[in-house]
Amino acid sequence: MADRQLLVASRNAKKLAELRRVLAEHDIAGITIVGLDEIPPFPEAPETGATFADNALIKARDGAKASGLPCVADDSGIEVDALNGMPGVLSARWSGRHGDDAANTALLLGQIADVPEERRTGRFVSVCALVLPDGDEIVVRGEWPGVIVDAPRGGGGFGYDPVFLPDDADRTSAELTPAEKDARSHRGRALKQLVPALRALAG
Repeated sequence: MADRQLLVASRNAKKLAELRRVLAEHDIAGITIVGLDEIPPFPEAPETGATFADNALIKARDGAKASGLPCVADDSGIEVDALNGMPGVLSARWSGRHGDDAANTALLLGQIADVPEERRTGRFVSVCALVLPDGDEIVVRGEWPGVIVDAPRGGGGFGYDPVFLPDDADRTSAELTPAEKDARSHRGRALKQLVPALRALAG
């Protein structure tokens, strides 16, 4: 029997690889992960939601409708307590340029430069939405608490990983191996909550 295709509403190879590792870790066979680059292009709605869940659902509904495939999408970012939970949904464009990791990180560090270490708490958040062609929707949230360090450390990961020191590690997220990060990360925690639905999808 041919594998069931599952669309991930992303072009980020690291996000696709992370979901493939979750499937492998839970021995879920029968699902082939495809990204947006592997299906015909369609008009993608802007991510204008006020919450991570809003944006994840916008992307997953779009992908499922355009492709006819079950679609999973995530919206993620960092919430910093000293900034009242910002950047939040604005994480990827905090500096005004979407996806400029270095500028976003530099701005964040500048904004909390005077905040004492014990108040530099925050968390990575990932909300994943799975939308099935029959209209069923499942939304899950994963959080990874930690503190913001005062300078980037490590060359792995992406986004704010180099300045995020998780509570459950002695190195920044960018200094962890992919396997260590998967076992702890906000996206890993959210994706694991989708395992029952993915198992059902695989049949």
